[in-house]
Amino acid sequence: MPTILLIALGLFLLGGVVLLVIGLARSRQPTSSIEDRLADFGTLERPPTLEELELSQPFSERVLMPIMTGLADFAMRFSPGQTRESLQHKLDLAGNPYDITRFMGIRVLAAILLGGLGIALFFLSANSGNLTLVHRIVLPVVGVGLGYYFPVLSLGSKISKRQNEIIKSLPDALDLLTICVEAGLGFDMAMAKVAEKWDNQLSLAFNRTLQEMQLGKLRREALREMSDSMEVRDVSTFVAAIIQADQLGVSIARVLRIQSDQMRMRRRQRAEELARQAPIKMLPAIAFLIFPAIFIVLLGPAALTIKDMFMGDGGIGF
Repeated sequence: MPTILLIALGLFLLGGVVLLVIGLARSRQPTSSIEDRLADFGTLERPPTLEELELSQPFSERVLMPIMTGLADFAMRFSPGQTRESLQHKLDLAGNPYDITRFMGIRVLAAILLGGLGIALFFLSANSGNLTLVHRIVLPVVGVGLGYYFPVLSLGSKISKRQNEIIKSLPDALDLLTICVEAGLGFDMAMAKVAEKWDNQLSLAFNRTLQEMQLGKLRREALREMSDSMEVRDVSTFVAAIIQADQLGVSIARVLRIQSDQMRMRRRQRAEELARQAPIKMLPAIAFLIFPAIFIVLLGPAALTIKDMFMGDGGIGF
């Protein structure tokens, strides 16, 4: 019995020592008073001002974009409505990489920069005296013209690239549309599956068409606008077949199957046409680059030997 009491007393003393050590350790930690909390709130970052927000933007957004917008507004005032519509149609064909205001700003800014380069060349040639007065005047004019029409040429390249990408991806997209419709999905849901499956220009166009239909536009109108924004013959044929099947009540799955087979046949025909054009395209390189190199390698040593024979020190005696 006394042993049990001694053990209990020892455990009690050990527990007291542990509690004492824990209390001393906690007493050494700094207490968070009201002043400390207020100081913590005072060290928080204040919200940035409008000037700081503006300075945090890149140089192009702070300086170049306002200049381009002002130049574009100035140019749009003097541009005919037909010109603006034609330019907007080209931007639609290119996939709308810019809005029309920004694109006009790019054109005017490029014209000013190249025109300034022409004026600089004008003054340099005036000091040197190598060019006539007509040529000196033509330099700034040509610079302004090139600067104004070079973005249009770049836009035409983007249009061609987008159309080629759509032509290449259309047969596979029609195969997926056909599979989805034959599996029981509606045409709109099948287009959504295509837009979800790929990330190319055709899927982006499908996604935009679906959004327009969700906003209340009729399917045939949305599909026609999609076709007009591409100007691809295969897409126009596909859209016309879908609209006709929708109006006449023909099975869309059967129409899609026929269109898919035709698109694959056209892609094979285009590949065969490009294969037939390859030798003709290679002919200038062969005639002007490969053949001269072969002649130099084969006839060069013979020409040197003949030169040594006929133009040697002793020559040829008779």
